[in-house]
Amino acid sequence: MITTDLATSSGRVYPARRRTVNLVGGASAIQAKNFAMGFVTLEPHGGQVPWHNQQQEEIYLVLEGEAEMCLGTERQVLKSGQAVFIPPGVFHQITNIGSAPMKMIYCYGPAGDVAHWRQELDGTLPRAGIEAPPLPQGAQPQCTAKAK
Repeated sequence: MITTDLATSSGRVYPARRRTVNLVGGASAIQAKNFAMGFVTLEPHGGQVPWHNQQQEEIYLVLEGEAEMCLGTERQVLKSGQAVFIPPGVFHQITNIGSAPMKMIYCYGPAGDVAHWRQELDGTLPRAGIEAPPLPQGAQPQCTAKAK
């Protein structure tokens, strides 16, 4: 039996002020062909999964807190217990707008690497409105900081 444990998995901290722990895929002991899954904590007041797209379809499930979800040209606040479907190829971003950490689960399929993790660490994410479509009107700005 192959298992993983959030209590003992340190995960990785990204420049956009989030910690991601791969549960299935990536650095996890559990590997699957059809999906990847992970647990994300966004820091209060702006922690983010920055504006990006990928070829896999994906779901974000908010477990705690509230966040601004941008998907294509749409912007909406998501709260604990809500999930959002992200179609393949559509730019998206989620930003913690609360004063407490926001926790969520992501699941995408098929499994495989997604470029935005490395791009964020390298400071090479496509910039909203320049190399990528613009963010929806009124959205929190995209974090494109390079890892220190």
